[in-house]
Amino acid sequence: MADNRFMAGAARADITPAVGTLLYGYNPHQVSTSIHDNLNATAFAMRQGDDTAILMTITVGDFQTELCSEIREKIGEICGVPARRIIVAATHTHSAPNVAGMEGWGGVDRPYVDNILFPAMIKAAKDALSDLQPAEYAVGVTESKVGINRRQQLLDGRIDLGQNPWGCYDPYMTCVAIRNCETKKGILNLIHYGCHGTAAGCNHEITRDWSGIMTDRLETETGVLTAYWNGSQGDVGPRLTNGRTVGDIHHVEELGGIAATDAKRAYDARGIYVPGELKLFEGEVAIPYKPLVPREEAEAKIAAVKDPGSLYNIEALTYAHYKAVKEVYDAGVPEHDTHYRIPQTILSLGEVSFIPFPFEIFSEISLRLRYHAPTRYTLCLSNTNGYNAYLPTEDQIVRGGYEILCFLYSGAYTLVNNSDQVLLDENLRIMQENN
Repeated sequence: MADNRFMAGAARADITPAVGTLLYGYNPHQVSTSIHDNLNATAFAMRQGDDTAILMTITVGDFQTELCSEIREKIGEICGVPARRIIVAATHTHSAPNVAGMEGWGGVDRPYVDNILFPAMIKAAKDALSDLQPAEYAVGVTESKVGINRRQQLLDGRIDLGQNPWGCYDPYMTCVAIRNCETKKGILNLIHYGCHGTAAGCNHEITRDWSGIMTDRLETETGVLTAYWNGSQGDVGPRLTNGRTVGDIHHVEELGGIAATDAKRAYDARGIYVPGELKLFEGEVAIPYKPLVPREEAEAKIAAVKDPGSLYNIEALTYAHYKAVKEVYDAGVPEHDTHYRIPQTILSLGEVSFIPFPFEIFSEISLRLRYHAPTRYTLCLSNTNGYNAYLPTEDQIVRGGYEILCFLYSGAYTLVNNSDQVLLDENLRIMQENN
């Protein structure tokens, strides 16, 4: 008789680069001079009956969509798992090599990808699958103030990257503890919380940022492999003592200690262990595009820039947007899909579901989905299965700011302002259709 029990396995591999590697997150020229803590790739493999899935977390900033699809395909071929059932999340530390390749922030570090990152991810996935064992899980939740809304409104009304004490953030830190249901030995502690990995600031140390301190401490306290999956962090930064959401390596250690205390509290709050029930909700999320801006506007914006080569970050992204628009007009405005289409796989263990997003989603999206989703614990994953900059809530677009500019100027065709509602509707539809 076939074994239809829920099976789980977990494994980790080191992805730390050599000192001297460029760090991604602030400017394209930030060189690392030391290693504060090692980077890693963690794979959580699950199987029940004929269904197998792998949920991975990688301690890098953002994962370029094409690059992420490439490694998902490779892992799928090697491990015999459909690529769409391999979910790859980035923790969003700003102190790791560039695998995002976003316009204005520098190109993908391909030697790092080929020689360190991809081999380690493949190893972690294979090792996790080879470690499959009958498993059960328990969930603990606590409130945490590790994060804070970072869209600080200045006296003149402008939005800056700081701390906004009355702004929205998701306060819930969740620990999903997975253990062998026969031996009761732990397999994985999965920590979920939404917050930027920017406590180290524009630093020169290679580091997982505050979440590395947190996971190391909980792993030491419990003796179980522990890893972090980032939640809805688009508008959430680390709550630092300097009143900002960027600091230095000392802020990493300070906030990491607070996060570790919260993670242990979530772990201690876990309820009874229950058998896992692997379920996969598969479909497609379609977000409408806005019409192209007029050709004359694009040409005027391009002409106004005197030295394009000196631009980086937002300025480079904006310039690239208008250039891309002009290129579409020059090509005769060919017919194109009216929607941005995302193949979606939502993974459920029973009461816990993981919803991946290839964006830095704003925290209200997570709170709304949690309220409406059919699962008791609905964990949204930012920067997962690719990267398309920020996805804000519609009400924040009018206020502007860094995240909004990224949303408005990524690519020639940009998404509609109510993309947050579309995301909610589309993911709930996929979950309902698969029930």
